[in-house]
Amino acid sequence: MERKKFVVLGAGPSGLTLAHSLIDAGTPREEIVVLEKERISGGLCRSEDVDGAPLDIGGGHFLDMRRKEVLDFIFRFMPREEWELFDRVSKIRLRGIEVDHPLEANLWQFPVEVQADYLESIAQAGCVRGEPMPESFAAWIEWKLGERIAQEYMLPYNRKIWSMDPDALGTYWLYKLPDVSFRETLLSCLEGKPMGSLPAHGTFLYPKKFGYGEVWRRMGVALGDALVTGCALESVDLDSRIVNGRWQAETIVSSVPWTCWLDAAKLPQAVADDVRTLRNAPIDVDYVPDTLDSPSHWTYEPDESVPYHRALLRSNFAGNAKGYWTETNATRSKPTEGVRFHNEYAYPINTLGKPEAVARILDWAKSRSIVGMGRWGRWEHMNSDVAVAEALQVARELSGNGACA
Repeated sequence: MERKKFVVLGAGPSGLTLAHSLIDAGTPREEIVVLEKERISGGLCRSEDVDGAPLDIGGGHFLDMRRKEVLDFIFRFMPREEWELFDRVSKIRLRGIEVDHPLEANLWQFPVEVQADYLESIAQAGCVRGEPMPESFAAWIEWKLGERIAQEYMLPYNRKIWSMDPDALGTYWLYKLPDVSFRETLLSCLEGKPMGSLPAHGTFLYPKKFGYGEVWRRMGVALGDALVTGCALESVDLDSRIVNGRWQAETIVSSVPWTCWLDAAKLPQAVADDVRTLRNAPIDVDYVPDTLDSPSHWTYEPDESVPYHRALLRSNFAGNAKGYWTETNATRSKPTEGVRFHNEYAYPINTLGKPEAVARILDWAKSRSIVGMGRWGRWEHMNSDVAVAEALQVARELSGNGACA
């Protein structure tokens, strides 16, 4: 039996950042172990070489520029000079053309008669008319953006990515969507330029010579023997906090999906019931060797007759690359003889009741000296920079008093 101060489950951005930050704060390296089921670290941010260039097997991942603390941390492992800076170009394919994202800020790129169609619809939206905000996701979309954008773009896109009825989704997460007022939409059409705040990754960094997974691979290598790969979560004795029958922890930090705990530990019935309510979207990433004639870094595809919901044009951001890859909800994927990477846990789904269920799970975990962290510990969609920022904060809390506040 190996006794550790911290046993960290998962070597994605959250787990890697936490481990290094705990070491930075004074925890001896030999008192930490990070367990990772894959052969290399990085989680959903891993990359593989495909057709002579890197491909991010978990979908599209880029380094947002807005958090200095995150950048300073990451540049320790991959210095700034190894990254290329990009101004985001993301498109939506709609009505046979590509327009910039977000749609409501770029209607001016459509022909005038199409602009009029959308503006007329937005003008009748419930939020413009002062109607109370509905609780249903589908109703909220129409209330916020009008019937045309809802029916032609937002609802079909969300049906594709989640493969479920949009009314099964809550509205608590919609603050993450771009917020462009009707006035800003109207002004953008009149002045012929985008209005409103930029979405995430307005400017972003991507490695010059590698895929996005390289920085996380290096971070894992830097942990040395503190990282154990090829080691899936098999068992947790909740009374003694013994993981896989080998490591006994003062504190367990879990960045793996809570659903993986169902077979590994004897969870209390109420906690297990909450875990079983959590939903996730499995994603297939498929490589296509054709190079598309578009300046876009990624393009959203709401047409439900097309299986994938997003295309990543790697030739526009990865050095010496050709072709592109697509993201498709695995339940919509068609058989392929090409290169495909399957991610069973790609996106947490923001179902009704999820925040309350996760809060109860985390409260129980805290009582057992278990900390839930990151995309899957919080069951919340986090870009990698957000996951790193959270892990830095959790490390500060754990280093201060031995338990996450």
